Amino acid sequence: MKKFLPLIILFAILIPSFVFTIDEREQAIITEFGEFKRSITKPGIHFKKPFIEKISRFEKRQLSTDAPPGQYLTLDKKRLVVDFLARWRIKDPLVFFKSVRNFFSANTRIEDIVYSELREELATHNINDVIAENRELIMDKVKEGSSEKLSEYGIELVDVRIKRADLPSEVQQSVFDRMVAERQRISKRYRSEGEEESAKIRAETNKNKEIIIAKAFETSEKVKGEGDKKATQIYSSAYSKDPDFYEFMKKLETYEKIIDEKTIIFLPMNSSLLDLIQKRD
Repeated sequence: MKKFLPLIILFAILIPSFVFTIDEREQAIITEFGEFKRSITKPGIHFKKPFIEKISRFEKRQLSTDAPPGQYLTLDKKRLVVDFLARWRIKDPLVFFKSVRNFFSANTRIEDIVYSELREELATHNINDVIAENRELIMDKVKEGSSEKLSEYGIELVDVRIKRADLPSEVQQSVFDRMVAERQRISKRYRSEGEEESAKIRAETNKNKEIIIAKAFETSEKVKGEGDKKATQIYSSAYSKDPDFYEFMKKLETYEKIIDEKTIIFLPMNSSLLDLIQKRD
């Protein structure tokens, strides 16, 4: 057993140099002194020439490129800040290896190509199309143009979508200021219309008040006049029946108006008022 121990150790050391595994998430290419030999896309155990052949592994899963914001000019000469998210996979590992070699270079190439296609497409649309109306159609065209170019690098573009489309910060402030000014103008107009309507209502109320007061006064005077007329008729009737009694009653009314509890009256002995008082006592 001790005789074979060095061989076992040597074999254990050499195994990784000619045996390797590929899982379901990977794909690989084998090169010999930089020259392509074969592609491996199926998972499992594989063999290669030790120390001569080199394995390069690539993702089989879907990858993503989250691009930083960039400025674009629309058809109506409006500037937009847009960032996008692209989802892609390595379709041909050999072409990918020969053209971009790794994820970071591929990421840069994808950003450049999609940026270019997006810039050309946005230049043919107004800002409203980009923000709300035709964004889906725009991105489908960008994907179509970008996919054709990226296929030259062994990359399949699965999808590309705008994450955010905003006005530049300085333009946003300008738009915000205009919106505030417009809201203030509308508010001022509404206040002015409200004050005008309030003045009309107050004027109409005062007018109605004056009319009501005038009618009430007219009615009051009419009732008062009718009462005075009735009283005159009563007094006239009383005078015609008994002039002395009528005259006496008129005097009593006069005394009632001018005399109170503190009034001191000096009457002659032959005064009719004195006779009346003495009779009551």
